[in-house]
This record gives sequence, structure tokens and C-alpha cells, in this order.
Amino acid sequence: MPTAFFSALSHLECSRTGAVSDADVVQGTSEAGAPLLARYDLERVGATVSREEIAGRAPDLWRYRELLPVRERRHVITLGEGMTPLLELRRYGASVGVPGLRMKDEGLIPTGTFKARGAAVGVSRAAELGVTGIAMPTNGNAGAAWSVYAARAGLRSLIAMPVDAPEITRTECVVSGAELYLVDGLIGDAGKLVAAAVAERDGFQEVSTLKEPYRLEGKKTMGYEIVEQLGWRAPDVILYPTGGGVGIIGIYKALLEMRELGWLTGDLPRLVAVQATGCAPIVEAFERGDSESVAFPDARTVAFGITVPKALGDFLVLDAVRRTEGTAIAVTDEELLAAQGALARIEGAFVCPEGAACFAAVDRLRASGWLRGDENVVVLNTGTGLKYPETVPVDVPTLPVHGRIPGAPQAR
Repeated sequence: MPTAFFSALSHLECSRTGAVSDADVVQGTSEAGAPLLARYDLERVGATVSREEIAGRAPDLWRYRELLPVRERRHVITLGEGMTPLLELRRYGASVGVPGLRMKDEGLIPTGTFKARGAAVGVSRAAELGVTGIAMPTNGNAGAAWSVYAARAGLRSLIAMPVDAPEITRTECVVSGAELYLVDGLIGDAGKLVAAAVAERDGFQEVSTLKEPYRLEGKKTMGYEIVEQLGWRAPDVILYPTGGGVGIIGIYKALLEMRELGWLTGDLPRLVAVQATGCAPIVEAFERGDSESVAFPDARTVAFGITVPKALGDFLVLDAVRRTEGTAIAVTDEELLAAQGALARIEGAFVCPEGAACFAAVDRLRASGWLRGDENVVVLNTGTGLKYPETVPVDVPTLPVHGRIPGAPQAR
């Protein structure tokens, strides 16, 4: 590697066996069928890059470029993603007994969800390695993000999503030129169709969740940002809405990298995997003490983005939660929708139902005593509520042009 380097990427490592793979060819999963994890020359990064230098860089996720897999700056595909706000929620936090509550708001990122992080890094690396088309099953938002970034990179995109996926995500795929198919089933059913199609197409790479190594690298930057935004300190607890689990796996990976670099000291935050009761395979496995989950039957929840009956990286999620002394919790659709409304009324923040599940979980964990109330707690809101208008019924009066607006209602 030359003295001046853009990325310190070293190799890929099987998450089950530790076997090493070449990072400079297109890769899927390992020979053991497990996700591959990108590894970096952290000793070199620590010797040449400081936290102070990073602070002076552009406010996007590429500020951590030495710890991302794109070899050359010219191959970076970006729409300005990253460095989303970490908002204090004093009023809402006080209402649930957690005054130190903050929200990492991914609703302000390109395409309106955290999926843009994985798409930016994954598409950039795919293009750098010579891929000409990407293909994936999706619950909606990932497909939307990857199709947009593929368009920006000049790549083709093949997307298959369940027919029940949020309608706006279809629009994003179509407007960006994706080849889109709706599937009368769940994301796993869409995945089988995509895998079969990729086998028949030259130049296409399947980029399903954790079936390529670099989506995870984009997602891990949420962990870097949270720590940097807190003055290079970790919060006590991080709650994450968990479907495929890439976000929580990535945040844990970032925390471990920062600790090895000496950029983070002290205890790691307790990581909380949040699911909906209508699809809670990780929670059930955690409660059983299992290292892997069992496919969840008849999965259905209004938090569509976390409707993943069986995640490829479930063992990595469970490992991250247990090693940080965290937990896994499921909330009902009624609880998460109530939290969504309460947060909007109290703080003016319209979050996605997946993010709302985490706020419902904060309430439950405080009531149970798992949260004492004096912790610094960060909730990941993974997207804007504007993508899910159907979660908020709008039933308001229509006035005639010569009508009269009633007197002011009583204060709430």
C-alpha cells in the first residue's frame, strides 16, 4: 500500500470461521455461507490519522475514509450522505423518565432513510471492482436507496420487493430507472427470485443484506458519528430497530474499531435490538439463550422495514447484544404507533414506525427498571415518517369558503 492512502482496507474475514478472503475481487458470502467482514490496517490508521484531523473534514460519512473500503477517491459515489443530527429530546425524555435521551435522526439523509449509507459505500465499491449491475430483494427503503445510487454511478439495478412494501419506495425505484418487480410474498421470497435472476445475468452482483461485505461498512459510520458527536465518548445505551440487523452489527463493529484505535475508551454502550411482536425472531432467540434465530412464522407488522423473519446475520446481532450486556425487546404495533404520535406532538419529530418502535422500547425498559433513568441513551430513528403516511390517519373538518374556524381548543 502506498504511503498516502485513501483506504486502509486489508482483507475480508469470514464472520464464522475467521478465514481470510481477497478484498479486491467481487465477493459474496464466505465459503461457510456466512457474511464477510472488512478488516483494516488499524495500526497504520492509528499512526497516521487523528480525531482532530477527522474533525476538520467535510461533514459526511466519507470523513472516515481510511476505515471504509473504497480504494480511490475518484470512485466515491455520493449524494452528501452522513453526519445526521444527534438531537436532544429533553421534553420527551422527561415524559418517559429518561432525561438524557437523544435521537440520531437518519430521516434527513438522502432518500430519507439510513439505507443511503450502505448504498453509498456498497455501490461505490461495486463500481470500483467493475460490477455493472446490482440486484437485491428489499422491504422497500434499501431498494430505493441502492437504485438511486446505482443511477448516480451509471450502474443498472434490479429490485424485487413485497407487494405490501411502502408505495413511495416503488416510486423511487422507478424514477431512478430500476428494473422493479413486486412479489406476492415476503422479502425471503423476493430473495429467491433475485438470486435466480443474478445467476443468469453477466456483470450483476447480488447485494442482499450481508451477502456482500460493504453495505455493513456504510452503516457502521452511524457508530463513528455518534461517538464523535458526543466528543469521542460513547453513550450508555443505543437502541436500534432490528430486521436484517446490519445497523446494529455495524455500530458494534465501529465501536470495536474505535477502541482498538484508541479513539474510544471506557465501557461500550449497551446495545438494544428492538423488534415488533409481529416479527420478533431475534428477541425470541435472545430470550431462549440461543446463538441463532428460528424463522418467525406469519410475520407482519406496520414497521415494515423490520419484517425479516430470519436474518442471515442473526448470530452477529445476538453476539453484539450479549457482549455489550444489552438486551432484545419487542413492542406491539399499537405501542410503536402511540410513541410515533407522542414524539411528534412533544418534539415535532415525525419518525418512521421502525424508529418509533425504539421509543416505545425506551418506555418499556424504563418501566421495567432495565433503564435506571440516569443514562445517556441514543435512539436510532432510521428514516423519515413521511415515507409512511398511512401510519397516521388524517380525519379533519372541511370548512365552506364562508365558514368560520371555531374558537381555540383547550391547551393540551
